[in-house]
Amino acid sequence: GTGQSISCTYVDTTKGWIPTVDDDVTLETPQSYSAEMLIVAGGGAGGSSGHGGGGGAGGYRTSTQNLTQGATYTITIGAGGSGGLDVGGSAVSGSDSSISGTGITTITSAGGGGGAKGNTNVADTGGSGGGGAGSSNGTNLGANGNTPSTSPSQGNNGGNHSHVGGSYPTGGGGGASAVGGNGSGHNGGDGGAGTSNSITGSAVSYAGGGGGSTHSDGSGNSPTQGSGGAGGGGAGAKDGNAKSGTANLGGGGGSASGDNNGNSGNGGSGVIFLSIPDASYTGTVFFFF
Repeated sequence: GTGQSISCTYVDTTKGWIPTVDDDVTLETPQSYSAEMLIVAGGGAGGSSGHGGGGGAGGYRTSTQNLTQGATYTITIGAGGSGGLDVGGSAVSGSDSSISGTGITTITSAGGGGGAKGNTNVADTGGSGGGGAGSSNGTNLGANGNTPSTSPSQGNNGGNHSHVGGSYPTGGGGGASAVGGNGSGHNGGDGGAGTSNSITGSAVSYAGGGGGSTHSDGSGNSPTQGSGGAGGGGAGAKDGNAKSGTANLGGGGGSASGDNNGNSGNGGSGVIFLSIPDASYTGTVFFFF
């Protein structure tokens, strides 16, 4: 079999070749292949309980490493955080995505931070931070992104809320390439933009933040909810239900608005892609979600 050597001696036409010596030989060093990697975590949910902040996008990281023939690698895909009508002090953050194995550096992207619940200042940190919630208590700040810190940065901070009249405009969640927008005037902040990547052969944006919400206060203004950031971020709500982040893009969920009469959006699940050149493998791209 493979890895064996044998010596034979020819005896005669009747007995033919007789093995005389066999021995194990050292196998050749397993071949390694350079692979490009994209690792996106699950996005955070938008805040609820009225006037919540947008959910932060899942952490966005890339790497190029050598994969070894015959080695085993563990790949974990982060789920998006769960939104809803009332999910406590802050929305549920997304879960981490990672790849690890013998001979490579473990790469972990942190789940996106959940947006703050209305009338609180408890947005969660994460790959990108959740947005600040609306309240009558002054300014509520969005949470920090790129937590834990990586270089290059895996995400950005969530936007802030600043109380204006009865609209309670809230901050958008941070995205992979931009901070979440602040609630401004009567308008909710936009989710931070994600980052475009062509690992699949086509340019696709990943890890956009969820939009902040606003509320019609009956004073004749025409408030606008925050849009979701490019890369799967869900739009915030105006007097109703928010949009969820897009699955397999790691987008943050949009935030709910009003007085406990709307649901916040779920965060979108993450994704991992591995790309190996044709010269090294018969395929081109592995993807996991």
